[in-house]
Amino acid sequence: MARFKYAISPPEEVVFVPQQEAKLSTKAILPISPTPDLIQDQAIAITPSATPSALSTPTKTLTPFPQSIQLTGFQHEYQTWNNCGPATLGIALSFWGWEGNQQPIAAFTKTNPRDKNVMPYELIAYVEEETEFEVISRAGGDIDLLKRFIASGIPVIVEKGFELPKEGWMGHYVLVTGYDDSEERFTLQDSYYGPDQVMTYDDLESYWRAFNFTYLVVYPSERNQEIEAILGLNMDEEYSYRSAAQTASNEIYALTRRDQFFAWFNRGTSLMELQDYNGAAEAYDKAFLLYPTIPEKERPWRMMWYQTGPYWAYYYTGRYQDVSNLATKTLEAMSEPVLEESFYWRALAREALGENKGAIKDLRSSLENHPGFEPALTQLEQLTATP
Repeated sequence: MARFKYAISPPEEVVFVPQQEAKLSTKAILPISPTPDLIQDQAIAITPSATPSALSTPTKTLTPFPQSIQLTGFQHEYQTWNNCGPATLGIALSFWGWEGNQQPIAAFTKTNPRDKNVMPYELIAYVEEETEFEVISRAGGDIDLLKRFIASGIPVIVEKGFELPKEGWMGHYVLVTGYDDSEERFTLQDSYYGPDQVMTYDDLESYWRAFNFTYLVVYPSERNQEIEAILGLNMDEEYSYRSAAQTASNEIYALTRRDQFFAWFNRGTSLMELQDYNGAAEAYDKAFLLYPTIPEKERPWRMMWYQTGPYWAYYYTGRYQDVSNLATKTLEAMSEPVLEESFYWRALAREALGENKGAIKDLRSSLENHPGFEPALTQLEQLTATP
């Protein structure tokens, strides 16, 4: 059914054009200072830093990592439909002795089996609420950071782009479990392709860029000090987003086409997380205006299935019509409109525009697609409606 609909209405032809002009941010991006007091005061701009490689370097001196490491002891599991997140988390947990599979993780994170995506925060919630392990997630990772984790005996989940010839671009989770500097490639536990897949450093970096270099690390609590040593200043979540924003700003000037679109999008996401909504909206505008220049076969038209940053940025800058339009285009382009987040944000926008009936309908659709989705339940209560 999906292929039939997409053949009639190719989703890669759908283009969202922002209608409202972004307000210029009052902040400016400067190179990030390693001094915590200055981090609080530093502004963020879109000029390349003179020393971008220093941004994520831990302050502690760490032992150089070996040329090659391959971790073992994983229980691989192939994913069921749209289940790469739960399956990959299950593989990661198995490394630490967890005995289970993707089914309980999927039941926890996907109350609707037809859900297209599991967000990182949903995977984090499962680890925190249903296991004895710790978990940390940050943006702005890099190749050296992955290698340092693996050299310390700690595998890393990354969220990245993924492409199939007929289906096109989509999001995908993999577990990075090894590397080899002589071949310049990583070993991945891939719930779609199978165990012990390999990918070059350059290819992983390119696909990882689509998700702001986001990574998740699951580990036993006794490894806390090692995690802190590896992450250094990036233990501070605000610092990590400032670092990621700087990386995106540098890449905007170095990349073209789809990769440049991702860089602008990443800048928006990092600024949104830093609550610079004006700056984020401006960056997302740049990304969306660049999108039509990407060849249709390369367009990441599923982007809003996985990331909701533009909704936050446009809503909190009063651009309610853009929120509504973006959500509508996202939902209409899908063969099966099951994104609870898009229904929710369109409901907020409609309420702000005085369209309460439409808002209530969207909130109910959000709950139909994700029973118990707390933001939608709360909003319905505020509208004095019952789910």
